[in-house]
Amino acid sequence: MVTSDQRRRQLAREKYERQQKRRAEARRKARQRAAVIGAAVAVVVATLVGLVVGGVFDKDKKDQAADPAANPSASPSPKQSPSPAMAIDKNAKYTFDLKTSAGEIKFEMDAAKTPETVNSFKSLADKGFFDNTKCHRLTTSGIFVLQCGDPQGTGMGGPGYTIADENLDSLGKPNEQGQVIYPAGTVAMANTGQPHSGGSQFFLVYKDSPLAPSYTPFGKIDAAGLKVLEAVAKAGTADGGQDGAPKTPVTVEKGAVTRN
Repeated sequence: MVTSDQRRRQLAREKYERQQKRRAEARRKARQRAAVIGAAVAVVVATLVGLVVGGVFDKDKKDQAADPAANPSASPSPKQSPSPAMAIDKNAKYTFDLKTSAGEIKFEMDAAKTPETVNSFKSLADKGFFDNTKCHRLTTSGIFVLQCGDPQGTGMGGPGYTIADENLDSLGKPNEQGQVIYPAGTVAMANTGQPHSGGSQFFLVYKDSPLAPSYTPFGKIDAAGLKVLEAVAKAGTADGGQDGAPKTPVTVEKGAVTRN
């Protein structure tokens, strides 16, 4: 016959075993949540890395090899060139017209807000810099952009000079993660991840994208151009991944900047 003392000890042991089981289950679920969150963060980080591009390289930069998008072993640094003298009307608006193999994409640029950027793009376009260049990168997760402006088509080319960041506070106050929303239709500068390191590469946002306010927003795509972008994005990347060359090739056949 089981005494009351033995029964109490048995109940206590069973209670302890149940507690241990619940704690083990809680730890297992916590590990699963951490793994899921880690995977999600990895996708976003991998996506954002491509915006830190080798649009312009500094030959003296020591840490380029640590950034796969700015690896000097993949391509020699472009010869350094002087930035263009200011030659635009800072009070005017300009239109950048990209005639591409996927369709025409136009966006308006406000020189009053981004004079250095507009001046640089007009100077480059007038020289035919963007003609016959590829939009080399499409992202379809985390952020939603098509990236263009590299004469090499590799993500490592540029004009040989840098321009200053501008208009960075125009998209509002960053959230707790230090991000703002770059709305669909925005055109912004890519850079090396360092301040004032933009060159000729830019990205076209086809869907609202959360980013740190580190990329000069300097243009607004018209409705017809946004539809072209959305069609390119819908086809996805060439390899079916979330970040890579677009499956629908986009070549800028002619890039021209005109005053409105």
